[in-house]
Amino acid sequence: MDGIKYAVFIEKSLHLLGKNQYTFNVESGFTKTEIKHWVELFFGVKVVVVNSHRLPGKGRRIGPILGHTMHFTKMLELSIMRTKMVMEGGLE
Repeated sequence: MDGIKYAVFIEKSLHLLGKNQYTFNVESGFTKTEIKHWVELFFGVKVVVVNSHRLPGKGRRIGPILGHTMHFTKMLELSIMRTKMVMEGGLE
């Protein structure tokens, strides 16, 4: 899971949890297809749709030096379809 940094828990993302939609911050260089593949492989679920949004970096000033922070990509509304996994000798 090199591409996914962490899950985002804000008011909107908590509301989307009830709809089986999850929000993650991911590395900027990855595409929607790559993120979909990693989530399906790592979590064992079927991803229906991936929406993304690239957030710009913020300007920072330290004395006379003007700089900026790096931009990052936020995956929004990662809709998944849970599949039942049958374990050996266990319940569904």
